[in-house]
Amino acid sequence: MTQEILKDHFLRWQEKPVLREIYNDFYNRILKNMVLGKTLEIGAGTGNLKESLDFVIATDIVSSPWVDCVCDAQRFPFKKSSFDNIIGVDVLHHIERPLEFFYEAQRILKNSGRIVLLDPAITPLSWFFYNFFHEEPVLLSENPLEEKKAIKERVPFDANQAIPTLIFGKYRHDFEKLFPALKIIKKEYLSLWCYPLSGGFKKWSLVPFKGVRSFLKFEQKFEPFLGFMMGFRLMVVLEKKEI
Repeated sequence: MTQEILKDHFLRWQEKPVLREIYNDFYNRILKNMVLGKTLEIGAGTGNLKESLDFVIATDIVSSPWVDCVCDAQRFPFKKSSFDNIIGVDVLHHIERPLEFFYEAQRILKNSGRIVLLDPAITPLSWFFYNFFHEEPVLLSENPLEEKKAIKERVPFDANQAIPTLIFGKYRHDFEKLFPALKIIKKEYLSLWCYPLSGGFKKWSLVPFKGVRSFLKFEQKFEPFLGFMMGFRLMVVLEKKEI
């Protein structure tokens, strides 16, 4: 099932220039918030990000031709203070135990290094879309920072789209107490209209390719004011401080 999803995503990526343009905008935003140095990507999937940022070390829990290293983001096979950046797109909401990921990320990140994550955001508008028109659940009643046992039957694409919003919203204070060295230096709600109207990784799109760049620039002007109400993506930047 996992390999089928990857193949479907790869095919859709090749077929939809609108989708590539939207994600390239995401990748550029991530790049602007990184520091110079060695960069680890988690949840690389079909290698889309590495097409734009070819210097990253791409990892995923699923073996595929597009990754440099197969590993679990909850148990990295890397030494302490190995990386200057850890980045991920649409991956945090798939991690079964986010607590374990952040412990590991803190361990392998250098001081002054950054974690840059871009994931689904649950806002009043996006909740309606994700809850009724997306196959992945939105479970706002969960506490993603609770310690829990791994589920043997779980597969890599199992998810809770609410995880990023919960961690850096409702449970932000708990996160800051658990990880005092990981300072949240940026939290932004992005992607108001262009992404949902594009259909994402679905076959259809209501956004013409010729107009997508202008559309993205237009909606960026409104993100600071409308993002918390209408944003479909949440970007969080963490910086490791020496304590």
